[in-house]
Amino acid sequence: MAKFKALLAAKTEAGQSLSWQELGDEELMAGDVTVAVSHTTINYKDGLALTGKAPVIRRWPMIPGIDFAGSVIASANAEFKVGDAVVLNGWGVGETHYGGYAERARVRGDWLIKRPAALSAEEAMAIGTAGYTAMLAVLALERHGLTPAAGPVVVTGAAGGVGSVAIILLSRLGYRVVASTGRTSEADYLSALGAAEVIERAQLQGPARPLGKERWAGGIDAVGSHTLANVLAMTQYGGIVAACGLAQGMDLNASVAPFIFRGITLAGIDSVMAPKPVRQEAWRRLAQDLDKDKLRALTTRKPLAEVSQLAPEILAGKIRGRMVLEVG
Repeated sequence: MAKFKALLAAKTEAGQSLSWQELGDEELMAGDVTVAVSHTTINYKDGLALTGKAPVIRRWPMIPGIDFAGSVIASANAEFKVGDAVVLNGWGVGETHYGGYAERARVRGDWLIKRPAALSAEEAMAIGTAGYTAMLAVLALERHGLTPAAGPVVVTGAAGGVGSVAIILLSRLGYRVVASTGRTSEADYLSALGAAEVIERAQLQGPARPLGKERWAGGIDAVGSHTLANVLAMTQYGGIVAACGLAQGMDLNASVAPFIFRGITLAGIDSVMAPKPVRQEAWRRLAQDLDKDKLRALTTRKPLAEVSQLAPEILAGKIRGRMVLEVG
């Protein structure tokens, strides 16, 4: 049986442990497609899983990593053949099913999508779940009918993975982007991605008033809590906010006033269980609309062996943009 290296998280009396193990194909979980993983990444959720700061892992032991890119090496699924380039995001991978922090993964074929030919495996993981989530949020704004002519769009957590990709996408589509960040030292970085204005996150972090001055036609929020409440209170009549993160918290101490007096919409973005046609459209649009030069500018590359050291950094907001982890 072929052997491969994997990062295994195990339950301990003290919480959890992480160790590199050599596993065999027979130890992989059930699935009809086996993938040789070439690249993965680290998202905020991965940081929570690796550090045990939140109960992301729900089956023990577990190979963490909520997404990966690679090529098919065995398939009993009619949609995929050996050699196909594939991408996976979500579906409980890294939580209840062995994930991407390994040289191999076996999963259900209906969890995979074929990687767009315009994107390399490295670029797909530079996008990762964070960038794919950003695209889902942009699609939600478009379905609502939001256009650049309606006014600016605010992006919170702007220097993070979701925020950085959202800025690139929105600016390329013609929107005026207001970037909210706690790292004002990153103002030049955010401007280079396409932000027209950079604001200090302190403006949005405190308790929200029921209604504030109308400042934007829409928003993409990766922060939650008071920040989301303030974004809602400052959204103009008929606007829309797509919520996809909870870095500040899961609470939402907000008023109904923006909804009943300004007719705004709050759209929830779920990247984990999104139906396959939605995923395929998101990745098609990423391949079409994402500026690759800007994607490269926001991407850092590291070997997968360093992932456990990176976990506290992403939770502390010290990782800018996206991190590609090279496997093997």
